Amino acid sequence: MNSRDIGKKLDQLPISRWHWQVFLLIGFGLQINGFLNSSGSSILADLVASGWSNNYLNAAFSSAMMIGFFIGSLFGGNFGDRFGRKKAYQLSILLFAIFSLLASFSPNIYFLIVCRGGMGIGMGSGIVIGYASFTEFIPANVRGKWSARISFLGNLSPLIAASASFLIIPTLGWRTMFVVGSAASFIILILVSKFLDESPRWCAENNQEARAEEIVTKVVTRIEKEKGASLNLETDSNGTSSNRVEKKISFGSFFKGALGIRTIVATTVLVAMNISLYTITVWIPTIFVNSGINISKSLLMTTLIMLGAPCGVFVSTLIVDKFPRKWFGVSLILLIAILGYVYSLQTTEVGIIAIGVLLIFILYIYNSFSSAVYAPEIWPTKAKMRGSGISNSIGRIVAIVIPYIIAWILTNYSVTTVFIVLGCALGFCALILAIFGIETRKKSVEEISIDDPKEQLVTPIISSIK
Repeated sequence: MNSRDIGKKLDQLPISRWHWQVFLLIGFGLQINGFLNSSGSSILADLVASGWSNNYLNAAFSSAMMIGFFIGSLFGGNFGDRFGRKKAYQLSILLFAIFSLLASFSPNIYFLIVCRGGMGIGMGSGIVIGYASFTEFIPANVRGKWSARISFLGNLSPLIAASASFLIIPTLGWRTMFVVGSAASFIILILVSKFLDESPRWCAENNQEARAEEIVTKVVTRIEKEKGASLNLETDSNGTSSNRVEKKISFGSFFKGALGIRTIVATTVLVAMNISLYTITVWIPTIFVNSGINISKSLLMTTLIMLGAPCGVFVSTLIVDKFPRKWFGVSLILLIAILGYVYSLQTTEVGIIAIGVLLIFILYIYNSFSSAVYAPEIWPTKAKMRGSGISNSIGRIVAIVIPYIIAWILTNYSVTTVFIVLGCALGFCALILAIFGIETRKKSVEEISIDDPKEQLVTPIISSIK
């Protein structure tokens, strides 16, 4: 059975307990990943308040994680395409579990920064592999909704992290946050190892057709037993294996022709996500502390504002499949730019919280759209992890520099200036997406691989494979 037949069968499956199992295993891995990521902002605020850190050391902490994200995205993508989605996901969880535990024993801020970089490698790899892998399991007609749902599960982490920080840091200290994150990581690693199937699409694309068919047959049998009915699944080739010549996609192919367009598009939406997400969420508690608000009140206000995160991601599950992907993304980017500026002008606590909730609400609709839905789904299976990894790693380069720019602007100018600069950058991203965006809504993984009209103007994807 060839890869197109495997994909067609997977797209015809009714949603079942098997899909929920994949959803929960990948989703909870992403949630713990996000918990460790999001808790960093509250930890930094406490370190500043206690004299352990300052704006520039905070920037080093954030940039170390971004450097780790860059490394993890790039090498995790290669590992995932070469050795399989499951093994790559297991390795990523193991990495951030170990470095989180080490971070809890940090003797100074510099050791903590190094550990944050190690966590970043695992987290960056996990984000790429988790979201991209999930698109290979879910039927095309509901892929956007379910990808947004897994983003919802993963993005409950900012609220959970903010709430846990409010309860834990003032009493048990910031080290306990890393212990909690590490313990949860090891638990999900055990569950993933035992219960998560390898992607049948990956197997079929990597000369493991028998294994792919075995997994699909097992799943079909399980679903038929669950539904109490036989599934009559159609194929294009009557189950026969293809005699295709094995071709490899070179690294250079991601920067020219059809894959080059996808690199531009995926990188743009992820750059917009990174610069907005890490500007707004990471620095909110520190901005409060620098404004004279005490650490307890700062953490409480942050928790209230972050209520917008799960609400935004939940709404994305309801609307993401209702609008063309490209224009949906453009609209969200522009809304974030406008609301960011309005937020920076607020002077009262009520105004800060009200506009802050709305800003976070829109930001996390976009976060779900960009990281979980659009950027992962535009790649063909053979290049999915590397494409996702490359675009994520390029996006991380921008995120590495951003904390230092913000620290410099906050030190020498104002919060409003930070959001003006952010708005200009987001406007440029919206323009690029409007020009080069590729439509993927309700198309199968195999259809998305080659059929966008813009790609007929450049070298077809098959010519980029050498």
